[in-house]
Amino acid sequence: MSDTPVIGVLALQGDVREHLTALAVADAVARPVRRPEELTEMDGLVIPGGESTTISKLAVLFGVMEPLRARVRDGLPVYGTCAGMIMLADKILDPRSGQETVGGIDMIVRRNAFGRQNESFEAAVEVEGVAGAPVEGVFIRAPWVESVGAGVEVLAEHGGHIVAVRQGNALATSFHPELTGDHRVHALFVDMVRAERAAESL
Repeated sequence: MSDTPVIGVLALQGDVREHLTALAVADAVARPVRRPEELTEMDGLVIPGGESTTISKLAVLFGVMEPLRARVRDGLPVYGTCAGMIMLADKILDPRSGQETVGGIDMIVRRNAFGRQNESFEAAVEVEGVAGAPVEGVFIRAPWVESVGAGVEVLAEHGGHIVAVRQGNALATSFHPELTGDHRVHALFVDMVRAERAAESL
């Protein structure tokens, strides 16, 4: 078995190309995923930023939502940024009508918590598990985490709010590391995928 994991990027809406680039730099084979059958070929999956309500509706429309929920429950490594964080939340504080999530992280998130598009900003964020200088986080209509369950590890905070978490094989950030050219958070996720593959091969 090759040591290079195959990681998909859910390509329904959002900044898919930037994630594909970041994963490739982090030494993964990166592929867009739109259909359930493509999901079965992946060692891990990234859910990108975008608009969480749109991603939710398209995931249902394309028949991806239920297979993705099942794979995440079964331990598929998954990483969500911004809207992807909302998709991985077990509960949204202020969901739009009909909005669904994949779930997988025992947390409650607040949509657009850091403000509207014109209030977007960048900030240096110390992320647990990422060595070296702080990560430059790009916050665009970003959510934050209101609260987490006992099994969730808080990896980063900004302005007194939780902006990065991990629970088992699920990782989520409020910000967009794929937009900065700093691919260390993606490298952290690729390492998570490798560790899961190694555990499965034992």
